[in-house]
Amino acid sequence: MNSQSITKEILKWYDNNKRNLPWRKHLTNKQKEYYTLVSEIMLQQTQVKTVIPFFDNFIKKIPNLNTLAKTRDKKLMKCWEGLGYYSRARNLKKTAQKIIKDFNGRLPNNIENLKSLPGIGEYTSTAIMAIAFNKQYIPLDGNVERILKRVFYLKSEKEINKDNLHKKKSLFGKSNRPSDYAQAIMEIGALICKPKDPLCHGCPVNKICTAYKKNDFEIKSKNKFNKVKYFEAEIYENNNKYLLIKNNKFNFLKNLLIFPMKEIDQNKFKSSFNKSINIKISNMDMRITINKIKKNKYFNNSFLIGKNDLKNYILPSFTKKIFNSIMRY
Repeated sequence: MNSQSITKEILKWYDNNKRNLPWRKHLTNKQKEYYTLVSEIMLQQTQVKTVIPFFDNFIKKIPNLNTLAKTRDKKLMKCWEGLGYYSRARNLKKTAQKIIKDFNGRLPNNIENLKSLPGIGEYTSTAIMAIAFNKQYIPLDGNVERILKRVFYLKSEKEINKDNLHKKKSLFGKSNRPSDYAQAIMEIGALICKPKDPLCHGCPVNKICTAYKKNDFEIKSKNKFNKVKYFEAEIYENNNKYLLIKNNKFNFLKNLLIFPMKEIDQNKFKSSFNKSINIKISNMDMRITINKIKKNKYFNNSFLIGKNDLKNYILPSFTKKIFNSIMRY
């Protein structure tokens, strides 16, 4: 297959198999820019199926760039609640404000200016250029990486580094439908070239795929090591209400409500007789011992919250998991 036939087969597959996603509706150019910006920020480190209901709710409550720039932080965080990585929401608002101030209220249509916006890096800028502005870019996300690794049978650390993967993207050639083409390639990775049990018989590029010929679909990834850290969560209860504080101590979940916590030594964690839970945040595996304390204590920026009050506060999933754990004890 030459690049022209590869392009043709991929677009043909996409036209027949693409998912009906809310940011793929028929939109005005201005709406498409906004929908693409919001969806791509939400999709950073988050799967499509998780994002869809959050995106629908977000667009309903905050329908355009001007509204976003003026939205109060409490409302913004409530719309983002449960999606995680809350810095994305704060960056999204800052981006809206910067676009209105520096770019006449329109998303900039070049890589350099896009990268100047908070929370937008190499991948997100190329995705926006391709999807919103119909430019000849193939974003290198995990789905595209997986296709390239299998088609070219890339296994060594040198072969799977970003620079080499960017070079290998030339396989896809160019299309007269850049927006659809970029989404098509990512869609193949998501629906066909899955991490496990790929659906190779339905793949439009299986004829040139070395992994398919060798029947070896194992994906080599760069080694990522999650840090294991140990914490003690202090649970102060008063009349079935629990004390939460605004987090100004840890780099994770900044300014959000958490239980009073402190990092502890692994040996102290092991010697603890209290209940414990495990929670993963980004590249950190947290081992948290639950320490119920009967005496009251005062903290700045603290709140007493009961089980029935949860809906009235913006709580990260992290805090809700601990809340659910202590309800069971």
